Amino acid sequence: MKYATLVLMGLAVSAAQAADGPRFDPKRLAHDVKTLSSDEFEGRAPNTAGETKTVDYLVQQFKAAGMHPGGDLANGKRAWTQDVPLGRFEIKGPVKLTLNEGGKTRSLSQGEDMAVRASMSGMKQVSFKNAPLVFVGYGVTAPERKWDDFKGMDLKGKLAVVLINDPDFETGQGEFGGKAMTYYGRWTYKYEEMARRGALGTIIVHETAPASYGWPTVKNSNTNVMYDVVRKEPLKSHAPMEAWIQRDLAASIFKSAGVDFEAAKKAAQTREFKPVELKDITLSADYAVDAQVIKSKNVVAIREGRQQPNQYVIYSGHWDHLGVGQPDARGDRIYNGAVDNATGIAAMLELARAYGKQPAPQRSVVFLAVTAEEKGLLGSEYYASNPVYPLASTVAVINMDALSPYGPARNFTISGSAKLDLLDQLVAKAKGWNMAYSPDPKPEAGYFFRSDHFPFAKRGVPALSFGSGNDWVDGGVKAGKASEEAYTEKNYHQPSDEFNPNWSFTGMARELGLLYALGSDLANSTTWPNWASDSEFRTARDQSAAQRK
Repeated sequence: MKYATLVLMGLAVSAAQAADGPRFDPKRLAHDVKTLSSDEFEGRAPNTAGETKTVDYLVQQFKAAGMHPGGDLANGKRAWTQDVPLGRFEIKGPVKLTLNEGGKTRSLSQGEDMAVRASMSGMKQVSFKNAPLVFVGYGVTAPERKWDDFKGMDLKGKLAVVLINDPDFETGQGEFGGKAMTYYGRWTYKYEEMARRGALGTIIVHETAPASYGWPTVKNSNTNVMYDVVRKEPLKSHAPMEAWIQRDLAASIFKSAGVDFEAAKKAAQTREFKPVELKDITLSADYAVDAQVIKSKNVVAIREGRQQPNQYVIYSGHWDHLGVGQPDARGDRIYNGAVDNATGIAAMLELARAYGKQPAPQRSVVFLAVTAEEKGLLGSEYYASNPVYPLASTVAVINMDALSPYGPARNFTISGSAKLDLLDQLVAKAKGWNMAYSPDPKPEAGYFFRSDHFPFAKRGVPALSFGSGNDWVDGGVKAGKASEEAYTEKNYHQPSDEFNPNWSFTGMARELGLLYALGSDLANSTTWPNWASDSEFRTARDQSAAQRK
């Protein structure tokens, strides 16, 4: 009975705290999202007029919120931005792809049959004839799991055909944690591993379920301008060709080689799998690549702490989207990115306004709007590699990406299934908003590796990416899930991700009360959250412990 009384008292106190916190305005959220995702901002691609307009707008809003510049230091003064040098790669002219199947040739269509990325290997012309294809299963080398898909296969001069996700995805059990994706399942890992092995190219077989998105997303994300951090030896990270292929086309190619695709995939789900050379199958390709180095910008604003200004709580989110690309069925070429991620940036601006109206916290609060997330988390990766503020002194990172513009939900989630004190604090704090934590409903999609908290997490900084809930107050889980599925299928990374005047933003406004409370608690305490003892990120954090004493 005493325990129940204490719980009720605790909930009452939390509810009171929620009621006493800053108010977040759905109309301001709507205004910021509408502005940032308007055609005028041209899809907010890095190194475009859209970037200039976006950065200017963010700086203007941070200034109005009472924040100070928190970026690069020059002549003793902080700028509003951090310069981010990026390699920019764009295919110029046609992509010629010729498949040879047992002496019979046919042309493949860029964007329809295959999605060939602009080469980031440093080559200005990718040209090869009759390159052999080798199926390498899931393309995984994992010594700690005693797993090797290559079995000594030399990939030099060959095109590696690889499956997306992990060997466990379809069975839901095995050496890779079941349905939850490991980093071995991410397409970024596949490209990196084939490059390390000297492959001429990597061709990932697209399937909607294990990829967690359809072919239009693959097409739109891979046939436009590519970016990468500037590398001294790019061929060690990128094979000359990087591409995706439609599943049915891949299956027909396997059949021409006398291989059953489904049987080969099933074999790849076992340790005993050995690479399969697709006999009498070759691919020729020829396309030009314009490669140059450009500078994009992270926007950095700060609310300096009054007692421990050299300790930092970071709110992050990416300002970029896909810019102007291939037209959809309506002829629309502007990828506006309203949900992804004008919502997260609007949330960040509202949080800055709230902090600007409150007394300065004990620790500093940083607002980090990063570039080139859509190109592989490049802005956050650059910041984490070249931090403006030391990572050892960074208390936590709270990332916001693609929040719900609809009404309130009874729950919330985070990307992935990581265990850390930061999540425990968020779960406890959410009780004051009558919101419950729901684990990532699709850990197999690998969202943990797909948002801007990840570059911080892998360096040990406690970090999470907040996700809106799907148990809507109006309509329940059925309505929430239907909305998520419709967005993924019809709008994600498509020109149709546009502002909708019917969005209420009341759910996001409520969520911001929670995220403000979490950040404010961290900024007004002396505690240092950490990862769980068995987390793969715990060691990196513990190694910097001496710098926090």
